[in-house]
Amino acid sequence: MLSWLEQHLLPCAWKSLLGIDCPLCGFQRSFLALLRGDLLCSIEFYPPLVPMLLLVSVFSIYLLRRQWISKKWMANYTWIVLGIVLINYLVRIFQLIYHHGTNQPGPV
Repeated sequence: MLSWLEQHLLPCAWKSLLGIDCPLCGFQRSFLALLRGDLLCSIEFYPPLVPMLLLVSVFSIYLLRRQWISKKWMANYTWIVLGIVLINYLVRIFQLIYHHGTNQPGPV
């Protein structure tokens, strides 16, 4: 099943249209690596995956048992995860610009 999923990853429309990574690029590969049990590889592909999965899990519990988790805690953790995603994206864009800039030929 995992090999089939690896061969049928969804293409990124953002990257196809704009030519740059989207804020979620690497998520699918990261999730598959996590399913294979390779946590380090998963973190390399997309570092925010684990906090995002934790957010989804905690939010599911919140929807079922609101008295277990406060609304304020949910809001704060959501902002933290969004911050992690944004920082990850900015680092990737910076790496893309820096890497792309160092591979340019010098002036003629």
